[in-house]
Amino acid sequence: MLVTLCVSALYGWVAWRLQRTPPFKMACVALPLALFAHGALIYQSVLGQGDIRLGFGNSLSTILWLTALTYWLSSKGTPLARIQSWVSGLAALSVLGMLVFTEAHVIPSSQALSLRMHLVVSFLAYGLLAVAALHAVLMTMLEKQLHRGGMLQNGAPPLLTLEAMLFRTIGIGFALLTLSVFSGVFFSEELFGKPVQISHKTVFAILSWLVFGGLLLGRHFRGWRGRTALIWTITGFTLLLLAYLGTQFVLEVILRR
Repeated sequence: MLVTLCVSALYGWVAWRLQRTPPFKMACVALPLALFAHGALIYQSVLGQGDIRLGFGNSLSTILWLTALTYWLSSKGTPLARIQSWVSGLAALSVLGMLVFTEAHVIPSSQALSLRMHLVVSFLAYGLLAVAALHAVLMTMLEKQLHRGGMLQNGAPPLLTLEAMLFRTIGIGFALLTLSVFSGVFFSEELFGKPVQISHKTVFAILSWLVFGGLLLGRHFRGWRGRTALIWTITGFTLLLLAYLGTQFVLEVILRR
């Protein structure tokens, strides 16, 4: 518990310091340490007993760890301290969530390599599309700031650069989501030991895939951007949240199953 609280506090300190202008350099040094410690906590919670154990708490924490790690790695060339601050703050809360939501269950056939690869791809898709959702929110805030006659923050890239980064992130996340959805639907028996079932999880996952696919098609053929891209991105990510974390929250936390 003490280690978990320390990791959460370190994330929180990083999030606070990154909001300063210019960002405090020690926060950039402390962030990799927080990411490493958070990863160790997740490894112990999910894989520490040999099989794969997942619940709402450690699933949420894993997704936000991957979100923070992905953004930290991808923003080396174009640092956006505000998004990294948001991600670090959410990661701090997710670490605390592991103390509150401790329920976890063994995933059947968790030793199978195919199942492990499916879970890795699924969590990576979640992480990348979470970054895209936060990215879209930041772009909207910056556009409103410009329309009011304000100036972009020092070091903030032009909006066209941010837009290119957004759709590159969505493109990679959509590719991973495609692998996750189609492997889960068409290879369900090999992965989970039972045929695919039409459930809330399956329906929301497919709807999310359709929304992100529609956004990329709209971008390519009709040049969608700005508020349209924001609405589609947030809608797609909300459906993705409902597909897995929302279902887990209802079953484990509310219904106690």
